Amino acid sequence: MATMFLAATSLGAGGAIAQAQEFESITLLAPAGPGGGWDQTARALQAAMTDTGMVRSLTVENIPGAGGTIGLAQFVEREKGQGDAMIIGGLVMVGAILTNDAPVKLDQVTPIARLTGEYEVVVVPASSELQTMDDLVAALKADPGAVAWGGGSAGGTDHILAGLIAQKVGVDPSKINYVPFSGGGEALAAVMGGHVAAGISGISEWIGQIQAGTLRAVAVSSPEPVEGLDAPTLRETGIDLELTNWRGILAPPGLSDDQREGLIELVDAAVQSESWQETLQTKGWENAYLPGDEFAAFLDQENERVTEVLKSIGLVK
Repeated sequence: MATMFLAATSLGAGGAIAQAQEFESITLLAPAGPGGGWDQTARALQAAMTDTGMVRSLTVENIPGAGGTIGLAQFVEREKGQGDAMIIGGLVMVGAILTNDAPVKLDQVTPIARLTGEYEVVVVPASSELQTMDDLVAALKADPGAVAWGGGSAGGTDHILAGLIAQKVGVDPSKINYVPFSGGGEALAAVMGGHVAAGISGISEWIGQIQAGTLRAVAVSSPEPVEGLDAPTLRETGIDLELTNWRGILAPPGLSDDQREGLIELVDAAVQSESWQETLQTKGWENAYLPGDEFAAFLDQENERVTEVLKSIGLVK
């Protein structure tokens, strides 16, 4: 799709005239099914960007599969050089690219901004005989293959956390029975239906079911207890571990400097909006905003870190 924008002027500091881009349309691609963290992030950004008044029309598109790598490949092929589309990504995508040996890598897209950080929660069905994290660990030690873990795509944050938990309690991470799902809604259904023994996800995806009592939270991956979540930290259960899932937004390859800067300005305005600030508070997302070049540098470091983690738990050779 062709980039369409108008120049909008406003008075900046000292009365100087500042240029800003007004976009005719923006497409936000969530490379996962509805209901998951990427979908929630895309729709929250849709509302925040609408608040800025810089975009006339915003569309969210879902392309699920393979930890976001299917959507990423389509995005790069379809949107190359176009300045009116962005894709949501994050730690899950970094891991999925490595474990799937995906043909499209993150160095083929244009980093716009890191947006949020979110802690992971470990849950069991409310009716489960496993009442605590100690119970879950005991079952895992007794027979790792008999304990099915449900979560997001293979190699993503949820899978990484399951492997790290196993490693920390003395179980071979390669022996864990991890069942990947392409979206938070599918994983939730599997946990609530008792098709897996335990589930792992970002807090915001399952907090409603936890508070309603249909899921029992047995641990959270934060360094400190999380307000509104009745669950101990992993460290409080004796597992010396914490993990934060970050999410960000990327643009296609082949953009001009003006196209890239226009999208960075749009996202910068969106994250300062009242709508976005309310979303951070209601969903319990940490503000991890890091724009442009800083985000690009972070991505390089994160790729190295995740590669080492996945090798240590046997997911990457």
